[in-house]
Amino acid sequence: MAGKKNTVGSKAFPTEYTVTNALKKGNLVTKLSAVIFGLGNLVHGQIIKGLIFLAAEITYIIYMISFGLGQLSLLPSLGHIKDQQQIFNEETQLFEYVQPDNSMLILLYSVITLFLTAALILVLRASLKSAYEAQYRKANNMTIPSFKEDIAIAFDKKLHRTLLSLPCLGIVLFTIMPLVFMILMAFTDYDRTNKDNTFDWVGLINFKKVLDFGGEFGKTFWPVLGWTIIWAIFATLLNYIFGMILALTINRKDVKYKSFWRFCFILSVAIPQFVSLLAINQMLQSPNGALNVLLQDMGFLETPYQFFGSAQNPLSARVLVIIVNLWVGIPYTLLTTTGILQNIPAELYESAKVDGVHLVFSCNLTFVKITLPYMLFVTAPSLIQSFIGNINNFNVIFLLTGGAPATSEYYKSTAGKTDLLVTWLYKLTIDNQDYSYGAVIGILVFIISITFSLTVYRRTGSYKNEEGFQ
Repeated sequence: MAGKKNTVGSKAFPTEYTVTNALKKGNLVTKLSAVIFGLGNLVHGQIIKGLIFLAAEITYIIYMISFGLGQLSLLPSLGHIKDQQQIFNEETQLFEYVQPDNSMLILLYSVITLFLTAALILVLRASLKSAYEAQYRKANNMTIPSFKEDIAIAFDKKLHRTLLSLPCLGIVLFTIMPLVFMILMAFTDYDRTNKDNTFDWVGLINFKKVLDFGGEFGKTFWPVLGWTIIWAIFATLLNYIFGMILALTINRKDVKYKSFWRFCFILSVAIPQFVSLLAINQMLQSPNGALNVLLQDMGFLETPYQFFGSAQNPLSARVLVIIVNLWVGIPYTLLTTTGILQNIPAELYESAKVDGVHLVFSCNLTFVKITLPYMLFVTAPSLIQSFIGNINNFNVIFLLTGGAPATSEYYKSTAGKTDLLVTWLYKLTIDNQDYSYGAVIGILVFIISITFSLTVYRRTGSYKNEEGFQ
């Protein structure tokens, strides 16, 4: 028994090494590890591990003293100097120009500093737990692992943590941190009028302007939001329905050359999407687009047809983008549904035949009772993802119509009748430099997406019955 107890990485008391236990049951050295990181490890002979903890703490302290604290102190005001100033230098007896504080950099570095502080808290917790583990093992005559043995455990028993650490770090750096920065930007007045990247906090004023039905900005936001939702519904459902019908048709037993037909429809996937969309855009231009010229030469049109519609009648443009999206999206639905159809348990159809379903409206009843419920069960999460993807579908709208037809009804003519919130956000930030409004729209899109995703997903059979289709 003693031999088993001394084994490195023993799972006797697997929950013993916690921060709570370290603070309650730990000795003075263990508790001081919350102040001097790695102290407990150094005392118990884990030199390398202790030095790593200590180096992390020292690096953070140096960073905060030399840079971090200064940036955080400027965060409430986003810089004290907002305009270039001329100051007389008594020593040189000359006037010197003082540049304004860069609010953008202050906000950025402050966010980075806050995340580094959060990371230090995690290191503090790790230092406490590691110190208590060393104390506990020594008190119970258990082997204290060396640094080499810790590395071996990290790639063996704790491999899941090791492998997930880099993806989690990437999510923090490239998703969460920019999201926090964008959220904070929404509470400022940063736009093209701000010189030298100087701006101030304005609270909820931007949100009020965006959500105000009667305001200049609100008169653009709500119509664009309405069209975004309509587009997402039609683009998602039509792709799903037609892709399913196509898959069912090809998958019928009496259809020959199934692979050939699938190849024909999936061929469009091999062509880069932006190439297809730009080509279609050029073909549908008026008056010199290829399709207009062809139809006029054949005598079907006397005057060029406005495929992209007009500000007064944008219906044709909106229908056009939905139809073109079918060309882009159906092949993916075809691939997904084909795989599902081929994996539906044959026992379900055999049971239906035994029950006599095949005798009365075979196709309809088996589809309604077996095929469709099974496909919805499997594809519900993908369908939700597709809906959210269409809300944020930048390529189809931007490359095909560019938001056209343009209209002066919308805020500073920044949006067109086919613009989605995401393409309008792009125009606001890149073309018009209304960064604060763009940040607000980004936050609202995120809220809409996450609310819909979680609400709908929790109601699906895939969530309620993870064991499988019944």
